[in-house]
Amino acid sequence: MPSKFYVESDARAAKVEDLFATIAPRYDLINDLQSFGLHRWWKRRLLRLAAVQPGEHALDVCCGTGDVTFALARAGAEATGFDFSEPMLAVARRRAAAWRAPLTAPRFEQGDALQLPFADGSFEVVTISYGLRNLADFDRGLRELTRVLRPGGRLLVLDFGKPDLAAWRWLYFQYLRWLVPLFGRLFCGDADTHGYILDSLRKFPAQRGVELKLHELGYAETQVVNLLGGIMGINYGRKRLD
Repeated sequence: MPSKFYVESDARAAKVEDLFATIAPRYDLINDLQSFGLHRWWKRRLLRLAAVQPGEHALDVCCGTGDVTFALARAGAEATGFDFSEPMLAVARRRAAAWRAPLTAPRFEQGDALQLPFADGSFEVVTISYGLRNLADFDRGLRELTRVLRPGGRLLVLDFGKPDLAAWRWLYFQYLRWLVPLFGRLFCGDADTHGYILDSLRKFPAQRGVELKLHELGYAETQVVNLLGGIMGINYGRKRLD
């Protein structure tokens, strides 16, 4: 039975907002547990691909509690974290309050990833981690991320993937179906909070679909990095110079 937080109608955004309001207090802990701490390595890999230069403007969309946003700032970027969930942003802002100079602290803004409040070409780097899969409109989301990226800028997408090897994909989906919801039940009092992951992944085109869309959008170069046989994927694209 699908998670009550997953719907394909216009109500999807509201359901996802309810989901993240529920899990925000334990979000980082559960990420460590369900990935055996590997999500931290995956995010570091994303940052290496981003190759941030000091002084560049970076936008981290669907930033959650700010892991990637803070990493962008530590690399010397003027980093902005953007998310629609105020409970998740509240955690990020508490973390930002402990930020120490000389690096510029990241700032955090609330809003809709399908209607980013930034001018065209505002950022040299745009990242989205575990967020594209949650948007009500995958295609529109990628177009909006591309809009705010400068020509020659880099887009990086990190999300749950779909392994090419059928047997490995089956085992991975069994883990998501039977074990991951237990973290939701134990730490959030509701298995549906993490049963949502598999439901949302089924319809998500994952790393191969993102790569195709980046080609359609005219990116000059693209790359897919499969992690642990493709259970996670990083998509990299460099926006064409016009």
